[in-house]
Amino acid sequence: MSTATGTAAGTAVRNRTIRQASVTLGIGAAAAVYLWHTDPHQPGQLLLPCPFRWATGLLCPVCGGTRMAYDLMHGDVVAAVHDNAVLLALGVPAVAYVAGRWLVSGLRGRRYRPGLTARGNAVVLGIAAVWMIARNLAG
Repeated sequence: MSTATGTAAGTAVRNRTIRQASVTLGIGAAAAVYLWHTDPHQPGQLLLPCPFRWATGLLCPVCGGTRMAYDLMHGDVVAAVHDNAVLLALGVPAVAYVAGRWLVSGLRGRRYRPGLTARGNAVVLGIAAVWMIARNLAG
């Protein structure tokens, strides 16, 4: 690969990353503004229900994520932990790490494709299953 082609490809990746990050930031900001004014702890709010909970009546591993985000935006960390402790402790840092790696790599003109090994998939699914069972048994 010639230097010009490598540079052009790097610029294309950088531009695509900036566009995708801008769109994601805009959608996220709009969702955050909406959620700021919509208390998911109160019934009758216009929010998407969890399809797993709707179909089974059970809490999925990410149930409470919207309430957790609302509580974090309003500075109530204790309530956020109550809404979904595992998602807060493990999911939020994992998503922040992957998003940060993607953004930094993209701005440097490199592609970042996150992936889990078979062991990583087993760990994530195991944690999710144990959390789902524990929170449904605890009631």
